[in-house]
Amino acid sequence: MKVYRDLEQLPDFKNAVITIGTFDGVHEGHKKIVAQLKARAKEVNGETIVITFYPHPRKIVGDTSGVQLINTLEEKIQLLENENIDNVVVVPFNEKFSMLSPEAYITDFLYKKFKPNTLIIGYDHHFGYQRKGNYQLLEKYGTALNFSVQEIDAKVIAEVAISSTSIRKALLQADIDTAKKLLGYAYFFEGKVIEGDKIGRTIGYPTANLQLNDPEKLVPADGVYAVEIYRKKEQLKGMMYIGSRPVVNGKRRVIEVNIFDFDENIYDEYLKIIFKAFIRKDLILSNLDNLKNQLYIDKVAVENALNNS
Repeated sequence: MKVYRDLEQLPDFKNAVITIGTFDGVHEGHKKIVAQLKARAKEVNGETIVITFYPHPRKIVGDTSGVQLINTLEEKIQLLENENIDNVVVVPFNEKFSMLSPEAYITDFLYKKFKPNTLIIGYDHHFGYQRKGNYQLLEKYGTALNFSVQEIDAKVIAEVAISSTSIRKALLQADIDTAKKLLGYAYFFEGKVIEGDKIGRTIGYPTANLQLNDPEKLVPADGVYAVEIYRKKEQLKGMMYIGSRPVVNGKRRVIEVNIFDFDENIYDEYLKIIFKAFIRKDLILSNLDNLKNQLYIDKVAVENALNNS
């Protein structure tokens, strides 16, 4: 798969079959759109193109307070590659781009840059300044410029929207199983190991404190989780804590992972964490001894969960 991030450096695509969207999650609903895209490309002996945007358009033209991403951009690209897409074009979404009229969006962006054979979009797809462009306008220009417009079934569009909302809701409620079912894969994130307060090592449970690669990446609900950890190509197991550490009167939310059977200095390294099971909610414990006892119980539960996953 080829990835393009500069609209001035695009090649001449062969019979481009294009879909457009944020594709956050690249979940089971999105995969139905991808299947339609690939089927059409096979019909016309063309190549598939997913056009997506960075940063999220809402950061430029909407309310950014609620942006919680299921995937970072790099995760999304990798997941689309797993679906055997030929090309991903990441459009730098800025104020200038957001001001394109619907007509200019079609002629100067879609047609000039891609010479599409087919556009595959939802009937309720809107684009251009103030989102005034619509499906009917694309069909009109398609007739004039010799490209076809295919509709994504309304049920699929609804499923994509419902699934994305349900995935976020499930993760924020620690419902890892539902999120996995809707995504088609176990939820994961990546982060850099940073300095912590080193409290865990004083009670026999040293932790790696993580700073996520993207601050807009959705962090699941507070609590303890069974996780798999990837350190480069090394696969490890452990338990993760997300919360504000009430036992030590913590004031900020932290992400800490205790890696089983591991004792190496990994500061400034990057870890990938895959959520396998939710173990328990965060607890208010009176002292470190109680915390140590609880962590022993947690570790047994995590090991059982990982052995059964």
